[in-house]
Amino acid sequence: MDSQILIVILGAALAGFVQGLSGFGFSITAMSLWAWTLDPRLAAALAVVGGFSGQLLAALTVRRGFDPRRLAPFLLGGLAGVPLGVWLLPRLDVAQFKTVLGATLVIVCPLMILVDRLPRVTHGGRIADAVSGGVGGLMGGIGGFSGVVPSLWCTLRGYPKDTQRSVVQNFNLAMLAVTFATYLATGIVRESHASMLALVVPAMVLPSLLGARLYRRLGDKDYRQLVLALLTASGVALLAAGLPALVMR
Repeated sequence: MDSQILIVILGAALAGFVQGLSGFGFSITAMSLWAWTLDPRLAAALAVVGGFSGQLLAALTVRRGFDPRRLAPFLLGGLAGVPLGVWLLPRLDVAQFKTVLGATLVIVCPLMILVDRLPRVTHGGRIADAVSGGVGGLMGGIGGFSGVVPSLWCTLRGYPKDTQRSVVQNFNLAMLAVTFATYLATGIVRESHASMLALVVPAMVLPSLLGARLYRRLGDKDYRQLVLALLTASGVALLAAGLPALVMR
């Protein structure tokens, strides 16, 4: 089997499991493998397709805690952020972006894990939620990273497990759908990508279902710790991909 095909399949399977378990994280998990060998635009397209497929599957299998009023400001902010992220994608210094985001996650998330009881952030209301969604939408347009900031924000809000999962899951589903449609309209996804795109969905289905099954066994505190640990691991992966490229310049 071609090594590139194997990497695409392994990345999709691992990312599908993480997304099924946590409700987010497909793109960053997959990118930790794909960023080393795939063209950035192809990797972004694969991440968006895989993430969207996984969220669609999760929406059919994990449907607790849905609250459209709570979700609405995240969606409105996200819809404003996606076009900006898509516009930035071909213009962005990817190494700097990954390094800054990775360093932030590696510093902040372990500190949050060490605090047994995080103080809830109650100020800001719907405007703050919309800003969180806007940043998530921008990052989704850049490469499917839409769930990182909303996941961190929902954790700071102190949402129960099912509420947080529902917000992030449905937010990601909407943002990834819009992002993929925009990728198609702007030519980021090309016909030459079709063979690789066809590998992603079959590879992530079973791992995603397994992750969703394990999610149901987690308590609220366990889920919060899991989300923060995954965000920390995501930060390490981003640093590993971005920092060497900056150092070698």
